[in-house]
Amino acid sequence: MNQDKINIAIDGYSSCGKGTLAKELAKFLNYRFIDSGSMYRAVTLHCINQGIEIGNTNQITEELANITIGFDYNTSRERFEVTLNGKNVESEVREMRVASRVSEIAAQSAVRKYLVAMQQEIGKNGGVVMDGRDIGTVVFPDAELKIFMTASVEVRSERRFNELIKAGKEATLSEVMANLTERDRIDSSRDDSPLQLTDDYKVLDNTELSKNEQLEIAKTWALECINQN
Repeated sequence: MNQDKINIAIDGYSSCGKGTLAKELAKFLNYRFIDSGSMYRAVTLHCINQGIEIGNTNQITEELANITIGFDYNTSRERFEVTLNGKNVESEVREMRVASRVSEIAAQSAVRKYLVAMQQEIGKNGGVVMDGRDIGTVVFPDAELKIFMTASVEVRSERRFNELIKAGKEATLSEVMANLTERDRIDSSRDDSPLQLTDDYKVLDNTELSKNEQLEIAKTWALECINQN
């Protein structure tokens, strides 16, 4: 690993703003930001488009050979966006039809092994800020900085609902809250690499924090780790 660059893992519950924080922190450090959740969403989208039952683990395992996931840099938005078999699907993977099924896909061991290997390859030289559910426990267990993000489910639901409405997606607040609650349950209880808070994480509860306030906290933690590295 490049001694001048560390890997930063940001884990936590759905709609805690992990992606927003990771993106801004990566921009500040001139690191690469990778949204691991979008990779699971891309696999989910592919299965939906192919008419594959989400619970058909054998067929999904076989179908992984036909799935290529990548990231293209969008210069106008200044961010990396997920691609599925060469097509930009950043907008599609945010739809409720994907969000409502992605935790079921992410719980499958074959899918996790496939994507974890890809994620580890991306971060092998350091200089990556990656957010997800198991980045600090499975993908980058030796990450120099691990942040665990949380917020109340009410605040998370309202944030996610407003994002969907702003993007022109159809959803109700009660539907979003039910979805987040179920995703929390699945993510925390699955057998393969569940979401868990271990002693080596720094906890960032942003229930009452602004985006700038949480970013300043993360910047301080990152610079401390870089200076110690």
